[in-house]
Amino acid sequence: MDTYKKAAPQKKASSRPGTAKASGRPSIIRSSPQENAADRGKKQQSKPFRNAPQDKAAGGGKKQQSKPFRNSPQQVTAAGSKTKTDIVCPAALRCGGCDLQGIRYEQQLQDKDHRLKRLLSGIAQKLVPIAGMDDPMHYRCKVNAAFGLDRKGRPVLGRYEKNSHRIVPASSCMIEDARANEIAGAVFALLPSFRIRVYDEDSQTGLLRHVQIRRGFATGQYMVTLVCTNPVFPSKQNFVKALRDRFPEIATVILNINDKHTSMVLGERNIILYGKGYIEDKLCGCTFRISPGSFYQVNPPQAQRLYEAAIRYAALTGKETVLDAYCGTGTIGIIAAGKAKQVIGVERNDDAVRDAIWNARCNKTRNIRFVKMDATEYMEQLSETQDFHEALHPDILILDPPRSGTTPRFIDAAANLSPDRIIYISCCPETLARDLKLFCRKGYHVKEAQGYDLFPFTD
Repeated sequence: MDTYKKAAPQKKASSRPGTAKASGRPSIIRSSPQENAADRGKKQQSKPFRNAPQDKAAGGGKKQQSKPFRNSPQQVTAAGSKTKTDIVCPAALRCGGCDLQGIRYEQQLQDKDHRLKRLLSGIAQKLVPIAGMDDPMHYRCKVNAAFGLDRKGRPVLGRYEKNSHRIVPASSCMIEDARANEIAGAVFALLPSFRIRVYDEDSQTGLLRHVQIRRGFATGQYMVTLVCTNPVFPSKQNFVKALRDRFPEIATVILNINDKHTSMVLGERNIILYGKGYIEDKLCGCTFRISPGSFYQVNPPQAQRLYEAAIRYAALTGKETVLDAYCGTGTIGIIAAGKAKQVIGVERNDDAVRDAIWNARCNKTRNIRFVKMDATEYMEQLSETQDFHEALHPDILILDPPRSGTTPRFIDAAANLSPDRIIYISCCPETLARDLKLFCRKGYHVKEAQGYDLFPFTD
C-alpha cells in the first residue's frame, strides 16, 4: 500500500521462534540467554544483524568528537609526498568545502578506514576495507551557491567561508557537478542584463540569495532553484529562456521564496517557472523524484553501492516484513520491497513522506506503506501495544538515522521486537559505535561493518 497512517500499530500476542542465517554472507548475530515462555519478544536462537557505516562528512551538522584528518593551511604544495598533494582550488583553504584537498585520495581512504577500525574494533567481528571511488572529482549532484556583495559592494558568487556567513568568491568547485557549476555561473552572468540585485545580508536588501542546482545522475536532468526574497522576479520567463537556450538539459526552474533573516537556504514557498517542479533519477532500478527540499544522496554511484550492500546483507527471500526506520523519501524501502513480502517506512517529515508516497506510486510498489511518525515513538508503540499483530512484526530492521544517531529508547524497543537481522546505515562513525554498543548489550553481535566513502575530500 502507498499510504501512511498516524495511528499506533498493534502488537502480537506472543513471541515467535527465530533461526540464525547460515549463508556465507556476513551478518550480525544476536545470542540470546536461556528464557522461558513468559519472556515476550525474545528469541531463543541467534539473530543476524548487519551494519554498513558510511562517510558523510560533507552532509552538515557537527561531529561528536574531534576531526583528526583536517589538513592544515600550510599543506598547499607537496611535491613528491606520498600522502600530500597540491591544493588546486584557490578557495579551498577558506571555504572548507573539501578539507582534505591537500591529502592524496588513497591516503584519505586509509585515514577513514583507520578511523572506523579505531571506533569499531572490539565491536564488529569483521571490518571490510572502505569502498572508495574510482574518480572522486565532481561527484556532488547538488550545488548550493550563494550570492552577496564584497567589501567594495560588488556582486559575488561563491560558497560560504567555514563557520561563517562570509562568501568566498568561487566560480567552480572540484567536488561539485561540473555542469551545475557552469549553470550557476550562467545565472550570475545574466543578473546585470536583467537588473537583478543580489541579496546583502548586512542590509537585508536585494533579491537573489542563492541558486540551488540538482542533477539526476542517471537521467541527466537538471533542476534550477532561484532563492529570492520576494516573488517579483524581473522578466522571469525571458530569464528562464536565456538559461535554457544555453543549457537545454534544465528540466525545471523554480522560484523559491525565502524572506526571513536565516541561515537556511530554502524558504517554504515554491513557484514553478518552468517544467514540473521536480526532476527524476534512477537508483538500483527504481525511479525517484527530487524536489528542491527533498533528501536525496548527493553521490548516487556510491549511494547505490551502499544500498546494494544493505539489501544483500538483509538476505531477503520474499517472505519478510521489513521495517525501514528514518526512511526519508523511501529510497531504500522501495528498493527492498522488490525482494520482501512487505515494507513499512517510518518518517516524521511531511515533505519526505509525500515524496515517499509518490516514489512508491511511480515505481508501482504496492507492498509498502508509510507511517508519518517519529521513529522512536513508533518503535515503542509497536513493542508495547498488548494486542500486537503478527503481520506487523519486523523480520528485518533497517535504520538510517541522522548524524546524532538513534536513541536508547529506540534500541530498547528494537530489542523487544527482536528482528532476525538489523542493518544500520550511519553517517557518523562516532554515534554508530555508541549505538552498536547498546545493541550489543541487548544480545546482538555485530558480524560485519564496512565504510562507503560518499564524500571524498571531506572529513
